[in-house]
Amino acid sequence: MLDRFKQFWQGVMLAPFINLFIRLGISPDVVTLVGTLGVSFGAIFFFAQGWVWQGVLFITAFVFSDLVDGAMARKMGRKDDFGAFLDSTLDRVADGALFGGLALFFAWHQESRLYLALCLVILVMGAVTSYARAKADVLGYDAKVGIAERPDRLVGMLVPAFFADVLDLWWLLHIALWALAVAATVTVAQRIWVVRRQALERAASQP
Repeated sequence: MLDRFKQFWQGVMLAPFINLFIRLGISPDVVTLVGTLGVSFGAIFFFAQGWVWQGVLFITAFVFSDLVDGAMARKMGRKDDFGAFLDSTLDRVADGALFGGLALFFAWHQESRLYLALCLVILVMGAVTSYARAKADVLGYDAKVGIAERPDRLVGMLVPAFFADVLDLWWLLHIALWALAVAATVTVAQRIWVVRRQALERAASQP
């Protein structure tokens, strides 16, 4: 759902950084790599230490690289399949670090197997969501649907995590994780249903 605001962020909020990196001659692939390393380190290190709000702030400084690199490539006129492949691949690494780091927090600092499991459910369903769309594209179907795409999962975890730690209201994060787990599962089901419908229509149209 939040993907609809992508153009606003790239064209307005992040435009100064995009232009600066281009002037400095920084490659979009470097932005992708540095962003992934920053997000991964922030999640694994800070969350595992129990420093949740500090981790969220650190991660936020790097998480927007996912919007910056693509906008840089388009502005530079680059049509690089490897760049798109690298970005998609490293997104999965960052997601794994984010929800894996939060799972470590629940295991080590709150001793909650339930919310550790919820983090893993969100992680797995998020990976399946991305895979389903990629596989659908390969087969010639459109699976760009769902109530919880990657931006929704990131914002839906990071914002409640920050306020839960600052205000010591952990039920905020607990509710958010339940909502994300349900939404991510529904998104997978939506993509399966949409591709199934398209596949049946294609089969029916063939002699």
